Amino acid sequence: MAPSSPEAVGRQILVLGLGNVLLQDEGLGIHALERLRAEEVWPACVSWLDGGTKGMDLLPYLDGVTDLLVLDAIDAGQPPGALVCLAGEDIPTFLSPSLSMHQLGLQELLALAALQGILPNRVVLLGLQPECLGWGTALSRPVRQALGDLVSAAALVLTEWLQEDDFAIVGK
Repeated sequence: MAPSSPEAVGRQILVLGLGNVLLQDEGLGIHALERLRAEEVWPACVSWLDGGTKGMDLLPYLDGVTDLLVLDAIDAGQPPGALVCLAGEDIPTFLSPSLSMHQLGLQELLALAALQGILPNRVVLLGLQPECLGWGTALSRPVRQALGDLVSAAALVLTEWLQEDDFAIVGK
């Protein structure tokens, strides 16, 4: 069971799944979000959002969020199913326009959130290298086999955030 104490400090964690479940591995973020949410009992300070392919329409959901965990398919030129983790400033600087299937929208979303003063203090992007982006609702075999690793990595990030001794939010 996941830890459950930081609500009193004003922490708000958002887990954002991105993707289109009608395009095979492109829907990875949504599949990971659903599985992560179902596998643990998380405290009320953890919110869940199926962001689909909404892009900039997600901006209002970032208001008040202190920690953002994004789950998505990420084209990093790795073998299919490889786990990719980017954090903080590495997200906009590391990503090329084709790295995340929603990178352009995600990068613009984060930039606009920063301009409006609502960028979460911490942002982590976790995903897997996709293999197939064609029509279909099933994940490819390598991505399906690695989905558990992605969910475990996401659970670890959330657990670490929830177990921190100092929940003070600094320097927005």
